Order: sequence, then structure tokens, then C-alpha cells
Amino acid sequence: MSLPLQPDEDRSGPKPQPPWHGQAQLRFECSATGDTRFQGRCRAPLKVQRGFLQADGRCELPLLHTAGGLVGGDRLSVEVSLATGSRALITSVAAQKVYGSIGRSRRAPQGDWAVQELDFALAASADLEWLPQELVLYADGLYKQRARVTLAPGASWLGAEVVRLGRSAAGESLGAGRWRSLLEIRRLSDSGSSGGTTIARPNADSPGNWVLVDRLELGQESLQGQHGMAGQPVFGSLVWAAPETLPAPALAALLELCRLDRQGLEGEMACGALEPGLVARYRGPSTTAARSWFTRIWYRIRAARGLAPPELPRVWPFQEEPLRL
Repeated sequence: MSLPLQPDEDRSGPKPQPPWHGQAQLRFECSATGDTRFQGRCRAPLKVQRGFLQADGRCELPLLHTAGGLVGGDRLSVEVSLATGSRALITSVAAQKVYGSIGRSRRAPQGDWAVQELDFALAASADLEWLPQELVLYADGLYKQRARVTLAPGASWLGAEVVRLGRSAAGESLGAGRWRSLLEIRRLSDSGSSGGTTIARPNADSPGNWVLVDRLELGQESLQGQHGMAGQPVFGSLVWAAPETLPAPALAALLELCRLDRQGLEGEMACGALEPGLVARYRGPSTTAARSWFTRIWYRIRAARGLAPPELPRVWPFQEEPLRL
């Protein structure tokens, strides 16, 4: 004989866990000696590891996602501020995984998006390199990212992303999954910046100019189309918003060197000028090739600016030497 259900019992089994909302707020400042220090706070599953001061005084900071991957409904928010003259390199400890959600839940059979929101604000002459490791989007996964970059006069922002669309090494495609990215870079005028050591995030009326609004989506038809991925599983994008306009001969020489650096790497690679700066794209089979090319471009940009060659972050998994040109 079956017993009657008690009021707090549920035939449907255990309740699903609520989605994560990880948060990180990071602030970098330049000390009197010229070194950059940081302060930050995080909420799980994001965690800041120990910062490392590179030889040139730049602060290298690894971010760790402790949950082991994102599922539908999860959200990450990262807010970064750089005070005047500060220099930072932010990376991730490991590749980010996004698990499939389409058709996995009766509650939401259409799937839920995993979301990452990035907000960067750089004061005058600040310099940020945002170079996370790659993102792996599992079959039927949904992921979207929005990155807002606000630059005061003389500030420089270099950002790159590499995404693998399905675990192709295991014979898996992206299926019905989708990847979206929106990058917005805005340069404030002198009247729009605060004039102090920090920069206020702008509103719609703040004076300034758009450097780039880059909206991308990959999934379904675009995975096979010639104007999309043409059947290739790896996409990469690198953007450099330069602190000032480069002379035309110097920019042309930089772009030519970046194109020559494609030699020996598999996949299709292209780069072009941004006012001011450059944009590079990768389409191919290899995350290693994408990372290697972007690392060489990073080296070229440092050299064009008269800066010290980059130091590879200690958490990166390179087995080869991508800076050997």
C-alpha cells in the first residue's frame, strides 16, 4: 500500500539549482615607483588569483572560474577600472567551457543562454591587455558576451578571444548552439573624461567617438557558409584600440609584419586597420594556431609602441614558443 504524499514532498524529484552569477570588480593604480597595483573583490564562482608584477611594472592578473564551466542561465560580470598611467594584463587560468542547454530541460526546452558581461574603463594613458584563454562551446550550447570599453585620451586597449564551436576533436559539432559577441569601444574627448586619475563610465550624452561596434553571431547556417565559418570549428578575433593615430607608413609596416607572421600556421587569417589600431580575424581548425598568431601580433604591437616584449602569462598552456619569429 502506498503512503500519501506529505505536503513538502514533490514527485518531480530534486529542484534544479539556481544559476550562478559570478562577479569581479578590479581596480588598477600606478604607484609612485611606476609599478601597477590592484584591488579587487569577487563573488563565486569567480576568483582572483595572486597578481604578478612583470619586469616592466605591468600587473599580470589571472581570473579563475571555479565552477568548471557555464550552463544555461549562468552569468558572469567583470568590471575593470584603470587609473591614469596604470598598466595591466588580465587573463584566465584555464579555457572556459559552456555546456549544452538546448533540449536538456523540460522547463526550457529551447535552452538558456550563458552570459558574460565585461565593462572596461581606462583613464588617460592607461594600458590594458585583455587576453583570456579560449572558450569551448559544447554541442547545443548558447553563449553571448557583451564587452564595453571606454577609453580616455591616450589610453590603449588590446583584447582577443578564441572560441571552439563544438568539441571537434571528439567528432562533435555545435549542433543547434549559438555564439554571440558584441564589442563596443568608445573614445571620450577631453571634455568627456574626468580629468583626474579615474574615468567615469559615460552615459548616452557623454562627448566622444565610437572606435568600433563589432556584433557577431555564429550558429546554424553561418557554421557552413563561406561568409561564416565554412565548416571550420575555431574562430578568433583580436582588436587593438591604439592610444593615438599611427603614421600611415608605420601602420602599413605593422600590418605587413602581422601578415607575414601567419607563415607556418594552419587556417585562414586576415588583419586590417582600425582608426586608430588594428583588427585581426582567424578561421580554421586550430586554437593553437589562433593563439600563436595573436601572440605574435601582440609582440608586434608592443614593438611598434616602443614597449618591452610581452611576457607569456604563467598560466598559459603553450608548449611551443609562439614569440619565436
